[in-house]
Amino acid sequence: MTQRDQMQYDVVIVGAGPAGLAAAIRLKQLAQQQERELSVCVLEKGAEVGAQILSGAVIDPIALNELIPDWKSKGAPIATEVKQDQFLWLSENSHYKIPAALLPPLMNNHRNYIVSLGQVCRWLATQAEELGVDLFPGFSGSEILYGEDGSVKGIITGDMGVARDGSHKNTFSAGIELHARYTLIAEGTRGSLAKSLEQKFNLRKNAEPQKYGLGFKEIWSIDPSQHSEGSVLHTQGWPLDNHTGGGGFLYHLADNKIALGFVVHLNYRNPYLNPFGEFQRLKTHPAIKPVLQNAKRLSYGARAINEGGVQSLPELIFAGGALIGCSAGLVNVPKIKGSHNAMKSGMLAAETIIAALAQDQYQPLLKAYPEKIRNSWVWKDLYAVRNVKPALSAWGNIGGTLYGGMDMWLHSIGITLPWTLKHKHADHETLIAAKDVQQIHYPAPDGKITFDRLTSIYVANIQHDEDQPVHLQLADTDIPIATNLALYAAPEQRYCPASVYEIIEKDNVPRLQINATNCIHCKACDIKDPLQNINWVPPQGGSGPYYEAM
Repeated sequence: MTQRDQMQYDVVIVGAGPAGLAAAIRLKQLAQQQERELSVCVLEKGAEVGAQILSGAVIDPIALNELIPDWKSKGAPIATEVKQDQFLWLSENSHYKIPAALLPPLMNNHRNYIVSLGQVCRWLATQAEELGVDLFPGFSGSEILYGEDGSVKGIITGDMGVARDGSHKNTFSAGIELHARYTLIAEGTRGSLAKSLEQKFNLRKNAEPQKYGLGFKEIWSIDPSQHSEGSVLHTQGWPLDNHTGGGGFLYHLADNKIALGFVVHLNYRNPYLNPFGEFQRLKTHPAIKPVLQNAKRLSYGARAINEGGVQSLPELIFAGGALIGCSAGLVNVPKIKGSHNAMKSGMLAAETIIAALAQDQYQPLLKAYPEKIRNSWVWKDLYAVRNVKPALSAWGNIGGTLYGGMDMWLHSIGITLPWTLKHKHADHETLIAAKDVQQIHYPAPDGKITFDRLTSIYVANIQHDEDQPVHLQLADTDIPIATNLALYAAPEQRYCPASVYEIIEKDNVPRLQINATNCIHCKACDIKDPLQNINWVPPQGGSGPYYEAM
């Protein structure tokens, strides 16, 4: 067996996103207030903090106001306040502007900010380090460590310098065992450690299936004449049909830059649907295209988003730790916001840990943490919109949007409907056989406004050593051809936003080729594969996209 170095901490946090960093900062703040020593470390699989953070992002600063009240004077990269809020319903060649007065109050972005969440996380990391948190970028969490009593006692970081065939290169370095009294999992959406913990401790026994969207984002530098700093635009409708959920966004940042994006709900039915292709179509709409004239695309990325809401929350605690942020699934779907809830969950977990460590006897279960979530504004935020996503799934975009709007309006005036709609199917269960649907043909990209996937991943700044084990694992190598190709026309070729999966033929015999070095860590394959045959695990630490300002 590999000999591994060991390091001991009071708390180990996996993931340097908003949840993980907020937890680390709050832990240290409380320890300092109590004049006690507390060792905290945060692992980050990206090459640096923020390198793999991708979000819209219009953020609600409510959690940051609680965590670091003087964030403005401390130089937080949060300056572009929302000045204008628009919502458009698109048809193929036109649009209808929904008056702001008709939108539920919780959809209002007043006093919110347009930011690069990656830059915000980099700033949060500096705040954490100043408090004495140990930050380890470039290290993934590859395995959970269990004690003799079955409780979690830490994690193992990924080995470095392993060749594609599993042999050790001359640069080999074994992963480190990080032992902790408590371990917080803050990997983000569909994390590999969270998946293993859910199975080990049956954390989803009382939860409905988690639902997901696949979000795309591009940063553009646009013509100053088209720029309106602080303007926020959301769209629904075209190019998606009524039975495919999703929508677009266009946020005007400072310095003539915009964030342009699109979300496709992954419970879509047609296996020929290409989410990336739908995003490209959106950019050709008359309400969007003029903004992109004489503009330059600077970056591209994609990421899965939790959409299940309170119905899909797993048990948040396990012996020795807890799930926080998007590892728990705390996104408000209609608001397209999760960072504030993620940060608050990390802060509540930190407060629970500090209280637990003050007890005379060690308690492996952080029982107060789920109670704190339920009694916080996080729960109120999610409970108010709990019926929106299942309504869209049940009644389509038009019927679901009308129902969701009514439900949210009633909630805003103090009327809570006495039912909670259910999610009937997991996203991997929704595809219809290819023979029963019509193919979708996407126009060729023009290379100016619309692009292909390979050109796009070039501006995602992917960094992968080709000579490392493939991190996209197949449980059964026969399924891609025998089932996925035969029944669904190999949908992995289309739902992947980075051309990782490709059916190639040799002597008229098809096989699946996995181009793992293209992967931008979106997790769509892990979610949408019909038989759940694909398992995404972290590649060598530091691998993947490198986003500078996403």
